[in-house]
Amino acid sequence: MSRARVIVLNSALGPLDYRVPRGMTVEPGSIVVAPLGPRQLIGVVWESERLPTEEIGDNRLRNLLAVADAPPIPAPLRRLVEWTANYYLAPLASVLRMALSSTSALEGGKTIVEYRATGEVPSRMTAQREQALERIGDRQGLIRELATIADVSDGVIRGLVKVGAIRGVTVALDTPYPAPDPAFGPPELSDAQTDAATTLRTAVRDGEFQPFLLDGVTGSGKTEVYFEAVAEAIRAGRQTLVMLPEIALTEPFLKRFHARFGVEPVAWHSGLRQSQRRRAWRAIANGEALVTVGARSSLFLPYPNLGLIVVDEAHETSFKQEEGVHYHARDVAVMRGHFEGCPVVLASATPAIETRQQVALGRYTELKLPGRYGVAEMPAIEAIDLLADPPMRGRWLAPKLVRAIDATLERKEQVLLFLNRRGYAPLTLCRTCGHRFQCPNCTAWMVEHRLINRLACHHCGHTIPTPRACPECDSEDSLVACGPGVERIADEVAALFPDAKTAIVTSDTIWSPAKAAEFVARMEAGDIDIVVGTQLVTKGYHFPNLTLVGVVDADLGLEGGDLRAAERSFQQICQVAGRAGRGEKPGHVLIQTHSPKAPVMRALVSGDAEGFYAAETEARREAGAPPFGRFAAIIVSSEDKDAALDTARLIGRSAPQVEAMQVFGPAPAPLAMLRGRHRFRLLVHARRALDVQDVIRDWLGALDWPAKVRVVVDVDPYNFL
Repeated sequence: MSRARVIVLNSALGPLDYRVPRGMTVEPGSIVVAPLGPRQLIGVVWESERLPTEEIGDNRLRNLLAVADAPPIPAPLRRLVEWTANYYLAPLASVLRMALSSTSALEGGKTIVEYRATGEVPSRMTAQREQALERIGDRQGLIRELATIADVSDGVIRGLVKVGAIRGVTVALDTPYPAPDPAFGPPELSDAQTDAATTLRTAVRDGEFQPFLLDGVTGSGKTEVYFEAVAEAIRAGRQTLVMLPEIALTEPFLKRFHARFGVEPVAWHSGLRQSQRRRAWRAIANGEALVTVGARSSLFLPYPNLGLIVVDEAHETSFKQEEGVHYHARDVAVMRGHFEGCPVVLASATPAIETRQQVALGRYTELKLPGRYGVAEMPAIEAIDLLADPPMRGRWLAPKLVRAIDATLERKEQVLLFLNRRGYAPLTLCRTCGHRFQCPNCTAWMVEHRLINRLACHHCGHTIPTPRACPECDSEDSLVACGPGVERIADEVAALFPDAKTAIVTSDTIWSPAKAAEFVARMEAGDIDIVVGTQLVTKGYHFPNLTLVGVVDADLGLEGGDLRAAERSFQQICQVAGRAGRGEKPGHVLIQTHSPKAPVMRALVSGDAEGFYAAETEARREAGAPPFGRFAAIIVSSEDKDAALDTARLIGRSAPQVEAMQVFGPAPAPLAMLRGRHRFRLLVHARRALDVQDVIRDWLGALDWPAKVRVVVDVDPYNFL
């Protein structure tokens, strides 16, 4: 071809035409370097017939500069990029950027110098140097990466290199990954597992698109079942993607995978160093990486020979991207399977109503695992009515739960206390004047974190040292913490059980796979008696000696106006309850609630999941809510409140009159300010059959608003803040 249509990685630009110079060969999918003014941008050659644009004469075209030393983006991935951009109303370049998420991988094989601590202590030790060495520990990376880890400047790291406290290490970037062995550690499966595994293996051999729901209670052995499908794909020489909702779940998964296949899979998540991301991307793009496990971003990697996709914990809301392109990885994974022509397995103990509806319509095939594997039994679940059996004044654990913890510790067994709230307390106020500490950038309270002696905003990350005096009235020692977080519960546990070894497990303490591995090792060694944790501990972990789970505040997830609040609470508590009694010892779950007669609490105690889901599904059907209707949120934000409000009102006034569609708003968002930007929301509610994307595209495309105003469309929103 003498000319090429290119999508460059600039979201403000559409497709651009370039001349292909003599001696250069490109094809659709080729990754190229294209000039744009004085700059050079990465881009991908696209089929010109799929992206019509204004034709420009050959004499006005600029030459492409280079073709990257990397395989072309495969056609199925290009179709997925188009579909995602169209469905979620996102720029094509923004979606494509996720496929090219390691620009260093576009260069040929080479080595790089990374740095790590030597163990030597510099003769001149400053506070920043001490902080850097402590936080870096055994980690290795580029100077910029180590500076980020240590929260210091590049100069501090370079200074430590000069004095010998940190030294360079040459790293080969394209070392091949060892191949997994499908015959390494075959498991013993139950009859139900064998039936499900046989179905999945057949689907992999057939090599056709087919979505499955693998629905099994916690501890039923879903992982072992889909591992058999992974083994079948390995035998066929095809690639597998396994997606997990949390980076912290990667490490336990890697151990289980190693036990089954003899090696670890290729990992892909935000915690990788630049060199690790480069190595993984190239191995995936070359087809050498047979199994990849990763977070939602791994979905857009350029697998040339994909034979199986698994979405584990498929009900998890963290699969919905809330920044940039607002896609849902569970749904996009199904579409990737469609374009690739391969089976997709959605594994969950508590499938989302949207997924259950697809089964009801016959679009997904359901595979059920009704009981736990081996001798393990489902735990007994009991509600504690906090109105009838309240905690002592100043305490958060009811007497019945305290007695159960005491009895569990007497038996030398482990306890998990669950509260989905990080920090020590969600609100700090002055008892003298009533001042409440609010984030200056967000309409949110500052959360006290006593472990680090700071107040933090969980929305924008703003932190301040915990003050001794009230900034309004200058009263000292007048600040009081309101409500519990996990740190406060851990303090209460320490006071009640001073001899027990306690661990706090949140994203503040388990921020990397290495930290997750350390936690798992301590639990398995019996070095932890009581775990106090957030939703991070509700899934993926298997501790046979953990027999008691206490849910500190089961009502927390029911607050707010989220249409999925009851479903999320049911899923979350089911998942955390599933951590109890996973071995030979029976488990027991105590749920503290002020509303024991609420439908979700009754369903949890009775174990009537089908009845709960039937009632929730019918309520959604009557309201025309997803999956029976369509929602799309339009979020308008600006640092200038008046500009944001004027734009939101303009959008509201211009709303088209379309049958089977309603537009609500604009109204101030519940989180009316976020990261210094004032926010207003509109909500589009439409019938399922309406192509709401085309309506919104035409509606907003006809309007103009100031450059300082940002308008974001969130199709199928999960967050209504």
